[in-house]
Amino acid sequence: MSARTLPPPRRLVRSLAGQLFLVQVVIVAAVVAGGAVLAYLFTAGRAEDAARRQVTAVARAVADSPDVLAAVTAPDPTAVLQPYAERVRADTGVSFVTVMDTGGVRWTHPLPEQIGRTFLGHIDWALAGRTRSETYTGTLGPSVRVVTPVLDERHRVVALVSSGITVQSISERLRGPLLALAGVAVGALALGGIGTYLANSRLRRHTHGMGPAELSHLYEYHQATLHAVREGLVLLDRDRRVVLCNDAARELLGLDGEVEGRPVAGLGLPAALVAAVSGAGPVRDEVHLTAERVVVLNTSTIGSGLGRVLTLRDHTELQSLSGELDSVRGFTEALGAQAHEAANRLHAVVSLIELGRHREAVEFATAELALAQRLTDRVVAAVGEPVLAALLLGKAAQAAERGVELTLTPDSSIDDGVLPPHLSARDLITVLGNLIDNAVDAAIAGAAADPGPPEVTVTARIDGGHLLLRVADTGAGIAPGAVEDVFRRGWSTKRGGHGDEGGRGHGRGLGLALVAQAARRNGGTVEVGRERGAVLTVRLPLDRPTREGLGENERGHGSGRGERVAVTP
Repeated sequence: MSARTLPPPRRLVRSLAGQLFLVQVVIVAAVVAGGAVLAYLFTAGRAEDAARRQVTAVARAVADSPDVLAAVTAPDPTAVLQPYAERVRADTGVSFVTVMDTGGVRWTHPLPEQIGRTFLGHIDWALAGRTRSETYTGTLGPSVRVVTPVLDERHRVVALVSSGITVQSISERLRGPLLALAGVAVGALALGGIGTYLANSRLRRHTHGMGPAELSHLYEYHQATLHAVREGLVLLDRDRRVVLCNDAARELLGLDGEVEGRPVAGLGLPAALVAAVSGAGPVRDEVHLTAERVVVLNTSTIGSGLGRVLTLRDHTELQSLSGELDSVRGFTEALGAQAHEAANRLHAVVSLIELGRHREAVEFATAELALAQRLTDRVVAAVGEPVLAALLLGKAAQAAERGVELTLTPDSSIDDGVLPPHLSARDLITVLGNLIDNAVDAAIAGAAADPGPPEVTVTARIDGGHLLLRVADTGAGIAPGAVEDVFRRGWSTKRGGHGDEGGRGHGRGLGLALVAQAARRNGGTVEVGRERGAVLTVRLPLDRPTREGLGENERGHGSGRGERVAVTP
Protein backbone atom coordinates (compact mmCIF):
# COMPACT_ATOMS: atom_id res chain seq x y z
CA MET A 1 0.00 0.00 0.00
CA SER A 2 1.61 3.22 -1.14
CA ALA A 3 1.73 6.10 1.27
CA ARG A 4 0.98 8.50 -1.61
CA THR A 5 -2.39 6.90 -2.25
CA LEU A 6 -3.67 7.25 1.30
CA PRO A 7 -6.78 9.45 1.50
CA PRO A 8 -6.39 11.40 4.75
CA PRO A 9 -9.30 13.66 5.74
CA ARG A 10 -7.20 16.80 5.38
CA ARG A 11 -3.75 17.25 3.90
CA LEU A 12 -1.62 19.83 5.65
CA VAL A 13 0.02 22.56 3.58
CA ARG A 14 3.49 21.75 4.86
CA SER A 15 5.06 18.37 5.41
CA LEU A 16 6.30 17.24 8.78
CA ALA A 17 9.88 17.95 7.69
CA GLY A 18 8.90 21.45 6.55
CA GLN A 19 7.18 22.24 9.83
CA LEU A 20 10.11 20.96 11.82
CA PHE A 21 12.44 23.04 9.64
CA LEU A 22 10.52 26.22 10.41
CA VAL A 23 10.39 25.43 14.11
CA GLN A 24 14.11 24.69 14.23
CA VAL A 25 14.97 27.85 12.30
CA VAL A 26 12.91 29.91 14.72
CA ILE A 27 14.59 28.21 17.67
CA VAL A 28 18.08 28.74 16.23
CA ALA A 29 17.28 32.37 15.42
CA ALA A 30 15.89 32.96 18.91
CA VAL A 31 18.96 31.36 20.53
CA VAL A 32 21.35 33.37 18.37
CA ALA A 33 19.41 36.61 18.92
CA GLY A 34 19.26 36.01 22.66
CA GLY A 35 22.97 35.29 22.75
CA ALA A 36 23.68 38.44 20.75
CA VAL A 37 21.57 40.57 23.07
CA LEU A 38 23.23 39.16 26.15
CA ALA A 39 26.66 39.66 24.61
CA TYR A 40 25.74 43.25 23.69
CA LEU A 41 24.49 44.02 27.19
CA PHE A 42 27.60 42.46 28.70
CA THR A 43 29.90 44.38 26.34
CA ALA A 44 28.02 47.65 26.85
CA GLY A 45 28.17 47.25 30.61
CA ARG A 46 31.88 46.52 30.47
CA ALA A 47 32.43 49.55 28.22
CA GLU A 48 30.51 51.85 30.55
CA ASP A 49 32.42 50.60 33.58
CA ALA A 50 35.69 51.14 31.74
CA ALA A 51 34.64 54.68 30.80
CA ARG A 52 33.67 55.41 34.40
CA ARG A 53 37.03 54.21 35.67
CA GLN A 54 38.81 56.22 32.99
CA VAL A 55 37.09 59.56 33.75
CA THR A 56 37.54 59.00 37.48
CA ALA A 57 41.28 58.54 37.04
CA VAL A 58 41.54 61.62 34.83
CA ALA A 59 39.52 63.84 37.23
CA ARG A 60 41.49 62.69 40.27
CA ALA A 61 44.80 63.21 38.49
CA VAL A 62 43.83 66.76 37.48
CA ALA A 63 42.49 67.59 40.95
CA ASP A 64 45.69 66.36 42.61
CA SER A 65 47.98 68.34 40.30
CA PRO A 66 49.91 71.15 42.15
CA ASP A 67 49.65 73.31 39.02
CA VAL A 68 45.87 73.16 39.19
CA LEU A 69 45.90 74.09 42.89
CA ALA A 70 48.15 77.05 42.13
CA ALA A 71 46.04 78.14 39.16
CA VAL A 72 42.69 78.12 40.97
CA THR A 73 44.08 80.65 43.48
CA ALA A 74 45.56 82.87 40.74
CA PRO A 75 43.84 86.03 39.49
CA ASP A 76 42.96 84.46 36.03
CA PRO A 77 42.51 80.67 36.38
CA THR A 78 41.17 80.23 32.84
CA ALA A 79 44.33 81.47 31.20
CA VAL A 80 46.37 78.75 32.87
CA LEU A 81 43.83 75.92 33.16
CA GLN A 82 42.14 75.98 29.71
CA PRO A 83 45.28 74.94 27.74
CA TYR A 84 46.15 72.41 30.43
CA ALA A 85 42.67 70.86 30.44
CA GLU A 86 42.61 70.56 26.64
CA ARG A 87 45.98 68.80 26.60
CA VAL A 88 44.79 66.37 29.24
CA ARG A 89 41.53 65.74 27.30
CA ALA A 90 43.44 65.09 24.09
CA ASP A 91 45.99 62.84 25.78
CA THR A 92 43.48 60.73 27.72
CA GLY A 93 40.72 60.47 25.13
CA VAL A 94 37.94 61.78 27.37
CA SER A 95 35.23 64.06 26.00
CA PHE A 96 35.77 66.96 28.41
CA VAL A 97 37.79 68.14 31.40
CA THR A 98 36.10 70.98 33.25
CA VAL A 99 37.62 72.91 36.16
CA MET A 100 35.19 75.12 38.08
CA ASP A 101 34.94 77.11 41.27
CA THR A 102 32.95 75.96 44.25
CA GLY A 103 29.87 77.70 42.84
CA GLY A 104 29.95 75.62 39.66
CA VAL A 105 31.16 78.41 37.33
CA ARG A 106 33.36 76.88 34.62
CA TRP A 107 36.99 77.98 34.19
CA THR A 108 37.59 75.42 31.37
CA HIS A 109 35.46 73.73 28.70
CA PRO A 110 35.99 72.12 25.27
CA LEU A 111 33.63 74.74 23.91
CA PRO A 112 35.16 78.12 24.78
CA GLU A 113 31.77 79.87 24.72
CA GLN A 114 30.70 77.71 27.69
CA ILE A 115 33.48 79.11 29.91
CA GLY A 116 32.04 81.31 32.65
CA ARG A 117 28.70 79.51 32.59
CA THR A 118 27.36 77.26 35.30
CA PHE A 119 28.25 73.58 35.22
CA LEU A 120 25.32 71.27 34.35
CA GLY A 121 25.30 68.45 36.83
CA HIS A 122 25.38 67.63 40.52
CA ILE A 123 28.26 69.03 42.61
CA ASP A 124 26.94 68.52 46.13
CA TRP A 125 29.00 65.36 46.69
CA ALA A 126 32.19 67.07 45.54
CA LEU A 127 31.57 70.10 47.79
CA ALA A 128 31.30 67.63 50.65
CA GLY A 129 34.75 66.30 49.76
CA ARG A 130 33.62 63.09 47.98
CA THR A 131 34.08 61.85 44.43
CA ARG A 132 31.03 60.43 42.67
CA SER A 133 30.08 59.49 39.11
CA GLU A 134 26.81 59.81 37.26
CA THR A 135 25.29 59.82 33.79
CA TYR A 136 23.96 63.25 33.01
CA THR A 137 22.96 65.22 29.92
CA GLY A 138 25.07 68.36 29.62
CA THR A 139 26.09 70.71 26.86
CA LEU A 140 27.78 67.86 24.92
CA GLY A 141 24.83 65.51 25.36
CA PRO A 142 24.43 62.48 27.63
CA SER A 143 27.73 61.53 29.22
CA VAL A 144 29.27 59.40 31.93
CA ARG A 145 30.97 61.90 34.21
CA VAL A 146 32.64 62.24 37.58
CA VAL A 147 33.06 65.33 39.84
CA THR A 148 35.88 65.44 42.40
CA PRO A 149 37.09 68.24 44.76
CA VAL A 150 40.41 70.16 44.63
CA LEU A 151 41.76 70.40 48.18
CA ASP A 152 44.31 72.84 49.57
CA GLU A 153 46.90 72.15 52.28
CA ARG A 154 44.21 72.39 54.96
CA HIS A 155 41.97 69.93 53.06
CA ARG A 156 39.48 72.59 52.22
CA VAL A 157 37.55 72.42 48.91
CA VAL A 158 38.83 75.33 46.82
CA ALA A 159 37.69 74.15 43.35
CA LEU A 160 36.00 71.24 41.50
CA VAL A 161 37.13 69.09 38.55
CA SER A 162 34.76 67.17 36.27
CA SER A 163 35.78 64.74 33.58
CA GLY A 164 33.44 62.80 31.31
CA ILE A 165 32.93 60.69 28.17
CA THR A 166 29.80 61.11 26.09
CA VAL A 167 27.52 58.14 25.51
CA GLN A 168 28.03 58.63 21.80
CA SER A 169 31.77 58.10 22.23
CA ILE A 170 31.12 54.94 24.22
CA SER A 171 28.81 53.69 21.45
CA GLU A 172 31.47 54.39 18.86
CA ARG A 173 33.91 52.31 20.89
CA LEU A 174 31.37 49.45 20.86
CA ARG A 175 30.87 49.61 17.12
CA GLY A 176 33.77 47.28 16.30
CA PRO A 177 32.92 44.58 18.86
CA LEU A 178 29.24 44.83 17.94
CA LEU A 179 30.02 44.35 14.26
CA ALA A 180 32.13 41.32 15.10
CA LEU A 181 29.33 40.03 17.35
CA ALA A 182 26.78 40.55 14.58
CA GLY A 183 29.00 38.68 12.15
CA VAL A 184 29.36 35.76 14.55
CA ALA A 185 25.58 35.74 15.12
CA VAL A 186 24.83 35.76 11.41
CA GLY A 187 27.38 33.00 10.83
CA ALA A 188 25.90 30.91 13.64
CA LEU A 189 22.40 31.46 12.26
CA ALA A 190 23.55 30.49 8.77
CA LEU A 191 25.32 27.35 9.98
CA GLY A 192 22.33 26.42 12.14
CA GLY A 193 19.97 26.98 9.22
CA ILE A 194 22.12 24.89 6.87
CA GLY A 195 22.40 22.07 9.41
CA THR A 196 18.67 22.19 10.06
CA TYR A 197 17.94 22.15 6.33
CA LEU A 198 20.16 19.12 5.76
CA ALA A 199 18.66 17.25 8.71
CA ASN A 200 15.14 18.00 7.57
CA SER A 201 15.95 17.06 3.98
CA ARG A 202 16.89 13.64 5.24
CA LEU A 203 13.75 13.52 7.38
CA ARG A 204 11.70 14.54 4.34
CA ARG A 205 13.12 11.61 2.39
CA HIS A 206 12.27 9.19 5.19
CA THR A 207 8.74 10.55 5.67
CA HIS A 208 8.15 10.89 1.91
CA GLY A 209 7.01 14.46 2.39
CA MET A 210 4.03 13.49 4.54
CA GLY A 211 2.60 15.67 7.25
CA PRO A 212 1.72 14.68 10.85
CA ALA A 213 -1.89 13.92 9.96
CA GLU A 214 -0.84 11.68 7.08
CA LEU A 215 1.67 9.85 9.27
CA SER A 216 -0.97 9.39 11.96
CA HIS A 217 -3.46 7.99 9.44
CA LEU A 218 -0.77 5.77 7.94
CA TYR A 219 -0.03 4.33 11.38
CA GLU A 220 -3.72 3.71 12.01
CA TYR A 221 -4.11 1.98 8.63
CA HIS A 222 -0.94 -0.01 9.35
CA GLN A 223 -2.24 -1.23 12.70
CA ALA A 224 -5.72 -2.00 11.35
CA THR A 225 -4.26 -3.97 8.45
CA LEU A 226 -1.91 -5.99 10.64
CA HIS A 227 -4.69 -7.08 12.96
CA ALA A 228 -7.31 -7.57 10.25
CA VAL A 229 -5.46 -9.85 7.83
CA ARG A 230 -5.85 -13.56 8.44
CA GLU A 231 -2.37 -14.34 7.13
CA GLY A 232 0.46 -14.34 9.62
CA LEU A 233 3.00 -11.53 9.24
CA VAL A 234 6.37 -11.39 11.01
CA LEU A 235 9.07 -8.75 10.50
CA LEU A 236 12.67 -9.55 11.43
CA ASP A 237 15.64 -7.19 11.65
CA ARG A 238 19.07 -7.97 10.20
CA ASP A 239 19.97 -9.92 13.38
CA ARG A 240 16.89 -12.11 12.91
CA ARG A 241 15.11 -10.61 15.91
CA VAL A 242 11.35 -10.15 15.85
CA VAL A 243 10.36 -6.56 15.16
CA LEU A 244 6.64 -7.16 14.60
CA CYS A 245 4.33 -10.14 14.88
CA ASN A 246 0.61 -9.83 14.19
CA ASP A 247 -2.20 -11.78 15.86
CA ALA A 248 -2.56 -14.33 13.06
CA ALA A 249 1.16 -15.18 13.19
CA ARG A 250 0.99 -15.66 16.96
CA GLU A 251 -1.88 -18.09 16.52
CA LEU A 252 -0.31 -20.00 13.64
CA LEU A 253 3.05 -20.36 15.40
CA GLY A 254 1.59 -20.95 18.85
CA LEU A 255 3.43 -17.99 20.41
CA ASP A 256 2.50 -16.56 23.81
CA GLY A 257 3.71 -13.51 25.67
CA GLU A 258 6.03 -10.81 24.39
CA VAL A 259 7.94 -11.86 21.28
CA GLU A 260 9.15 -8.50 19.93
CA GLY A 261 12.90 -8.20 20.37
CA ARG A 262 13.46 -11.95 20.78
CA PRO A 263 15.57 -13.91 18.26
CA VAL A 264 13.54 -16.18 16.01
CA ALA A 265 15.74 -19.11 17.06
CA GLY A 266 14.56 -18.62 20.65
CA LEU A 267 10.81 -18.88 19.98
CA GLY A 268 10.68 -22.68 20.24
CA LEU A 269 9.81 -23.19 16.56
CA PRO A 270 10.68 -26.35 14.60
CA ALA A 271 14.27 -26.50 13.42
CA ALA A 272 13.28 -26.73 9.75
CA LEU A 273 11.16 -23.58 10.04
CA VAL A 274 13.94 -21.67 11.82
CA ALA A 275 16.45 -22.76 9.17
CA ALA A 276 14.18 -21.58 6.36
CA VAL A 277 13.60 -18.23 8.05
CA SER A 278 17.28 -17.69 8.86
CA GLY A 279 18.54 -18.56 5.39
CA ALA A 280 19.86 -15.93 3.02
CA GLY A 281 17.64 -16.74 0.04
CA PRO A 282 13.89 -16.18 -0.32
CA VAL A 283 11.39 -18.94 0.41
CA ARG A 284 8.36 -19.49 -1.83
CA ASP A 285 5.31 -21.48 -0.72
CA GLU A 286 7.26 -23.88 1.48
CA VAL A 287 5.16 -26.14 3.70
CA HIS A 288 6.17 -26.47 7.36
CA LEU A 289 4.70 -28.10 10.43
CA THR A 290 4.37 -26.37 13.79
CA ALA A 291 3.14 -27.89 17.02
CA GLU A 292 -0.49 -27.71 15.93
CA ARG A 293 -0.67 -26.57 12.34
CA VAL A 294 0.57 -26.95 8.79
CA VAL A 295 1.68 -23.55 7.45
CA VAL A 296 2.87 -22.26 4.09
CA LEU A 297 5.88 -19.99 4.46
CA ASN A 298 7.04 -17.16 2.18
CA THR A 299 9.97 -14.85 2.94
CA SER A 300 11.48 -11.79 1.29
CA THR A 301 14.27 -9.37 2.14
CA ILE A 302 13.57 -5.79 3.26
CA GLY A 303 15.60 -3.25 1.30
CA SER A 304 19.32 -3.97 1.17
CA GLY A 305 19.55 -6.47 3.97
CA LEU A 306 17.63 -4.49 6.61
CA GLY A 307 15.68 -7.58 7.63
CA ARG A 308 13.11 -10.08 6.39
CA VAL A 309 9.35 -10.25 5.96
CA LEU A 310 7.68 -13.58 6.72
CA THR A 311 4.14 -14.39 5.62
CA LEU A 312 2.37 -17.49 6.90
CA ARG A 313 -0.82 -19.10 5.59
CA ASP A 314 -2.74 -21.77 7.44
CA HIS A 315 -2.60 -24.97 5.43
CA THR A 316 -3.94 -27.28 8.13
CA GLU A 317 -7.51 -27.60 6.94
CA LEU A 318 -6.43 -27.81 3.30
CA GLN A 319 -3.89 -30.50 4.13
CA SER A 320 -6.54 -32.51 6.01
CA LEU A 321 -9.01 -32.08 3.18
CA SER A 322 -6.30 -33.09 0.72
CA GLY A 323 -5.72 -36.25 2.71
CA GLU A 324 -9.41 -37.00 2.77
CA LEU A 325 -9.62 -36.28 -0.96
CA ASP A 326 -6.74 -38.66 -1.59
CA SER A 327 -8.59 -41.32 0.40
CA VAL A 328 -11.80 -40.71 -1.56
CA ARG A 329 -9.85 -40.77 -4.82
CA GLY A 330 -8.30 -44.05 -3.74
CA PHE A 331 -11.70 -45.46 -2.91
CA THR A 332 -12.97 -44.38 -6.32
CA GLU A 333 -10.01 -45.91 -8.13
CA ALA A 334 -10.42 -49.11 -6.11
CA LEU A 335 -14.13 -49.28 -6.90
CA GLY A 336 -13.38 -48.71 -10.58
CA ALA A 337 -10.79 -51.44 -10.57
CA GLN A 338 -13.15 -53.79 -8.73
CA ALA A 339 -15.89 -52.97 -11.20
CA HIS A 340 -13.54 -53.83 -14.03
CA GLU A 341 -12.53 -57.08 -12.33
CA ALA A 342 -16.18 -57.87 -11.58
CA ALA A 343 -17.01 -57.39 -15.25
CA ASN A 344 -14.21 -59.75 -16.25
CA ARG A 345 -15.38 -62.34 -13.73
CA LEU A 346 -18.96 -61.94 -14.88
CA HIS A 347 -17.88 -62.55 -18.48
CA ALA A 348 -16.05 -65.67 -17.30
CA VAL A 349 -19.15 -66.93 -15.47
CA VAL A 350 -21.38 -66.24 -18.49
CA SER A 351 -18.94 -68.01 -20.79
CA LEU A 352 -18.86 -71.06 -18.52
CA ILE A 353 -22.64 -71.15 -18.49
CA GLU A 354 -22.77 -70.85 -22.29
CA LEU A 355 -20.33 -73.76 -22.48
CA GLY A 356 -22.62 -75.80 -20.28
CA ARG A 357 -20.15 -75.84 -17.40
CA HIS A 358 -22.71 -74.82 -14.84
CA ARG A 359 -21.01 -76.37 -11.82
CA GLU A 360 -17.65 -74.73 -12.63
CA ALA A 361 -19.44 -71.40 -13.13
CA VAL A 362 -21.05 -71.60 -9.68
CA GLU A 363 -17.79 -72.59 -7.99
CA PHE A 364 -15.88 -69.76 -9.69
CA ALA A 365 -18.46 -67.13 -8.71
CA THR A 366 -18.88 -68.26 -5.13
CA ALA A 367 -15.06 -68.48 -4.58
CA GLU A 368 -14.54 -64.85 -5.61
CA LEU A 369 -17.49 -63.66 -3.53
CA ALA A 370 -16.29 -65.62 -0.49
CA LEU A 371 -12.81 -64.05 -0.69
CA ALA A 372 -14.15 -60.49 -0.80
CA GLN A 373 -16.79 -61.18 1.81
CA ARG A 374 -14.28 -62.71 4.24
CA LEU A 375 -12.21 -59.48 4.21
CA THR A 376 -15.30 -57.31 4.64
CA ASP A 377 -16.67 -59.49 7.43
CA ARG A 378 -13.29 -59.53 9.18
CA VAL A 379 -12.97 -55.74 9.14
CA VAL A 380 -16.58 -55.04 10.07
CA ALA A 381 -16.52 -57.58 12.89
CA ALA A 382 -13.27 -56.31 14.37
CA VAL A 383 -13.66 -52.56 13.88
CA GLY A 384 -17.01 -51.17 14.88
CA GLU A 385 -15.91 -47.57 14.33
CA PRO A 386 -17.39 -46.84 10.84
CA VAL A 387 -14.71 -44.33 9.82
CA LEU A 388 -11.85 -46.70 10.56
CA ALA A 389 -13.69 -49.64 9.00
CA ALA A 390 -14.33 -47.73 5.77
CA LEU A 391 -10.72 -46.54 5.70
CA LEU A 392 -9.38 -50.06 6.16
CA LEU A 393 -11.61 -51.50 3.42
CA GLY A 394 -10.58 -48.76 1.00
CA LYS A 395 -6.88 -49.08 1.81
CA ALA A 396 -7.13 -52.87 1.45
CA ALA A 397 -8.56 -52.48 -2.04
CA GLN A 398 -5.87 -49.91 -2.94
CA ALA A 399 -3.13 -52.17 -1.62
CA ALA A 400 -4.49 -55.14 -3.55
CA GLU A 401 -4.44 -53.10 -6.76
CA ARG A 402 -0.76 -52.35 -6.13
CA GLY A 403 0.04 -55.99 -5.42
CA VAL A 404 0.29 -55.66 -1.62
CA GLU A 405 -1.70 -57.86 0.75
CA LEU A 406 -3.19 -55.86 3.63
CA THR A 407 -4.37 -57.94 6.58
CA LEU A 408 -5.95 -57.17 9.93
CA THR A 409 -4.48 -58.99 12.93
CA PRO A 410 -6.80 -61.31 14.89
CA ASP A 411 -6.45 -59.29 18.09
CA SER A 412 -7.85 -56.17 16.43
CA SER A 413 -11.06 -55.05 18.10
CA ILE A 414 -12.72 -51.64 18.41
CA ASP A 415 -16.38 -51.56 19.40
CA ASP A 416 -18.63 -48.86 18.03
CA GLY A 417 -19.02 -45.91 20.42
CA VAL A 418 -15.84 -46.65 22.36
CA LEU A 419 -13.82 -43.82 20.86
CA PRO A 420 -14.37 -40.49 22.65
CA PRO A 421 -15.54 -37.35 20.78
CA HIS A 422 -12.22 -35.59 21.15
CA LEU A 423 -10.58 -38.19 18.88
CA SER A 424 -11.87 -36.67 15.67
CA ALA A 425 -12.48 -38.75 12.56
CA ARG A 426 -10.12 -36.45 10.64
CA ASP A 427 -7.23 -37.18 13.02
CA LEU A 428 -7.91 -40.92 12.86
CA ILE A 429 -7.87 -40.85 9.07
CA THR A 430 -4.66 -38.78 9.14
CA VAL A 431 -2.89 -41.21 11.47
CA LEU A 432 -3.99 -44.58 10.13
CA GLY A 433 -4.22 -43.53 6.48
CA ASN A 434 -0.68 -42.12 6.38
CA LEU A 435 0.73 -45.10 8.28
CA ILE A 436 -0.81 -47.52 5.80
CA ASP A 437 0.23 -45.49 2.75
CA ASN A 438 3.78 -45.27 4.07
CA ALA A 439 3.85 -49.00 4.82
CA VAL A 440 2.52 -49.93 1.35
CA ASP A 441 5.19 -47.77 -0.30
CA ALA A 442 7.88 -49.36 1.88
CA ALA A 443 6.64 -52.90 1.20
CA ILE A 444 6.66 -52.31 -2.56
CA ALA A 445 10.13 -50.72 -2.38
CA GLY A 446 11.48 -53.65 -0.38
CA ALA A 447 9.91 -56.35 -2.58
CA ALA A 448 13.03 -56.60 -4.74
CA ALA A 449 15.19 -57.67 -1.78
CA ASP A 450 12.56 -59.89 -0.13
CA PRO A 451 11.52 -63.05 -2.04
CA GLY A 452 8.15 -63.14 -0.28
CA PRO A 453 5.04 -61.20 -1.34
CA PRO A 454 4.80 -57.59 -0.03
CA GLU A 455 2.54 -57.46 2.99
CA VAL A 456 1.16 -54.86 5.37
CA THR A 457 -0.32 -55.88 8.71
CA VAL A 458 -2.65 -53.57 10.64
CA THR A 459 -3.60 -53.80 14.30
CA ALA A 460 -6.36 -51.56 15.68
CA ARG A 461 -7.56 -52.17 19.22
CA ILE A 462 -8.21 -50.69 22.64
CA ASP A 463 -5.27 -51.25 24.95
CA GLY A 464 -5.35 -50.07 28.56
CA GLY A 465 -7.21 -46.82 28.09
CA HIS A 466 -5.51 -46.06 24.75
CA LEU A 467 -6.39 -46.54 21.13
CA LEU A 468 -3.54 -48.57 19.65
CA LEU A 469 -2.91 -48.32 15.91
CA ARG A 470 -0.04 -50.54 14.75
CA VAL A 471 1.12 -50.91 11.14
CA ALA A 472 3.91 -53.32 10.09
CA ASP A 473 5.33 -53.87 6.61
CA THR A 474 7.77 -56.16 4.87
CA GLY A 475 9.99 -53.35 3.63
CA ALA A 476 13.62 -52.60 4.42
CA GLY A 477 12.80 -51.15 7.85
CA ILE A 478 14.04 -47.96 9.46
CA ALA A 479 17.66 -47.72 10.47
CA PRO A 480 18.13 -46.61 14.12
CA GLY A 481 20.09 -43.58 13.00
CA ALA A 482 17.21 -42.42 10.79
CA VAL A 483 14.48 -42.55 13.45
CA GLU A 484 14.90 -38.89 14.36
CA ASP A 485 14.51 -37.93 10.67
CA VAL A 486 11.37 -40.01 10.07
CA PHE A 487 9.01 -37.41 11.51
CA ARG A 488 10.62 -34.40 9.92
CA ARG A 489 8.99 -32.50 7.13
CA GLY A 490 10.42 -33.72 3.85
CA TRP A 491 11.33 -37.31 4.88
CA SER A 492 10.00 -39.72 2.29
CA THR A 493 10.04 -43.42 1.45
CA LYS A 494 9.41 -42.81 -2.24
CA ARG A 495 13.05 -43.64 -2.99
CA GLY A 496 14.41 -46.72 -1.33
CA GLY A 497 11.95 -47.57 1.43
CA HIS A 498 12.26 -46.85 5.12
CA GLY A 499 15.95 -47.41 5.37
CA ASP A 500 18.98 -45.25 4.92
CA GLU A 501 18.04 -44.69 1.30
CA GLY A 502 14.92 -42.84 2.35
CA GLY A 503 15.00 -39.65 0.38
CA ARG A 504 14.03 -36.06 0.88
CA GLY A 505 12.07 -34.23 -1.75
CA HIS A 506 10.68 -30.74 -1.94
CA GLY A 507 6.99 -30.76 -1.07
CA ARG A 508 7.08 -34.45 -0.13
CA GLY A 509 7.29 -36.44 3.05
CA LEU A 510 4.53 -34.80 5.09
CA GLY A 511 2.74 -38.07 5.89
CA LEU A 512 4.66 -39.24 8.94
CA ALA A 513 5.14 -35.65 10.10
CA LEU A 514 1.36 -35.24 10.06
CA VAL A 515 1.02 -38.50 11.98
CA ALA A 516 3.33 -37.18 14.69
CA GLN A 517 1.48 -33.86 14.77
CA ALA A 518 -1.93 -35.52 15.12
CA ALA A 519 -0.60 -37.81 17.85
CA ARG A 520 0.88 -34.88 19.74
CA ARG A 521 -2.31 -32.88 19.38
CA ASN A 522 -4.26 -35.69 21.07
CA GLY A 523 -1.64 -36.35 23.75
CA GLY A 524 -0.47 -39.57 22.17
CA THR A 525 2.89 -41.14 21.38
CA VAL A 526 4.58 -42.69 18.35
CA GLU A 527 6.91 -45.68 18.60
CA VAL A 528 9.18 -46.98 15.86
CA GLY A 529 10.21 -50.63 15.87
CA ARG A 530 11.37 -53.38 13.57
CA GLU A 531 10.28 -56.95 12.96
CA ARG A 532 10.31 -58.29 9.42
CA GLY A 533 10.26 -54.68 8.31
CA ALA A 534 9.30 -51.43 9.99
CA VAL A 535 6.66 -51.28 12.70
CA LEU A 536 5.05 -47.97 13.66
CA THR A 537 2.78 -47.84 16.68
CA VAL A 538 0.60 -44.91 17.69
CA ARG A 539 -1.10 -44.76 21.09
CA LEU A 540 -3.85 -42.19 21.63
CA PRO A 541 -5.40 -41.77 25.10
CA LEU A 542 -9.15 -42.25 25.32
CA ASP A 543 -9.37 -39.67 28.12
CA ARG A 544 -8.97 -36.06 27.04
CA PRO A 545 -5.38 -35.08 27.96
CA THR A 546 -4.92 -32.09 30.28
CA ARG A 547 -2.51 -29.28 29.55
CA GLU A 548 -0.22 -30.60 32.28
CA GLY A 549 -0.39 -34.03 30.73
CA LEU A 550 0.79 -32.64 27.44
CA GLY A 551 3.77 -30.91 29.01
CA GLU A 552 6.10 -33.91 29.00
CA ASN A 553 5.27 -34.85 25.43
CA GLU A 554 5.71 -31.30 24.26
CA ARG A 555 9.18 -31.31 25.79
CA GLY A 556 10.11 -34.52 24.03
CA HIS A 557 13.06 -34.83 21.71
CA GLY A 558 13.15 -35.51 18.05
CA SER A 559 12.30 -33.64 14.93
CA GLY A 560 8.59 -33.92 15.52
CA ARG A 561 8.90 -31.37 18.34
CA GLY A 562 7.04 -33.13 21.08
CA GLU A 563 6.14 -36.68 19.97
CA ARG A 564 7.70 -39.41 22.03
CA VAL A 565 9.77 -41.55 19.72
CA ALA A 566 10.97 -44.94 20.91
CA VAL A 567 13.07 -47.47 19.03
CA THR A 568 12.25 -51.12 19.57
CA PRO A 569 14.87 -53.71 18.55
